[in-house]
Amino acid sequence: MSQDDRTEAELSATTGRTARPLDEVDRQIVAELVRDGRMSIRTLAERVHVSRTNAYARVERLLRDGVITGFQAQVAPEQAGLGTSAYVALTIEQNTWREVSARLARVRYIAHAALLGGDHDVLALVRAPDNAALRDVVLGQVQSIPGVLSTRTWLVFEEFDGAYGPWA
Repeated sequence: MSQDDRTEAELSATTGRTARPLDEVDRQIVAELVRDGRMSIRTLAERVHVSRTNAYARVERLLRDGVITGFQAQVAPEQAGLGTSAYVALTIEQNTWREVSARLARVRYIAHAALLGGDHDVLALVRAPDNAALRDVVLGQVQSIPGVLSTRTWLVFEEFDGAYGPWA
């Protein structure tokens, strides 16, 4: 079967792309909810200039389609006692990414990890209380995972979010 013969849903499942692109109102809804995920449907509807029924239906569809994956509090790491942050790049043995990923997901203080193409295979964001905890994560836990060949660590001095993200 050629790619042209596949349905939009089949393409979506294999490419990871949504079968239905977001229109301008959907993008506005997502942007508003990124700014304040606790706002009421009424306020949301007023801000994007649609009826409450329309806003509610769109939010429900965005949730059902997996565009919006949840609503959560954003925590300031330093104020929460996680004053040391670092990016840790891992080089792993070929074909061990599933096992390595599963083990990394269970390591305390790993806030995020991504599989990469390029010089390194995995990049993990570690948020730890101090340098001793960071050392334990990298040298004691990550490097002991079967399949991890090497690590490289970069300390984070300061962080900021860009003003021009896709939902700005």
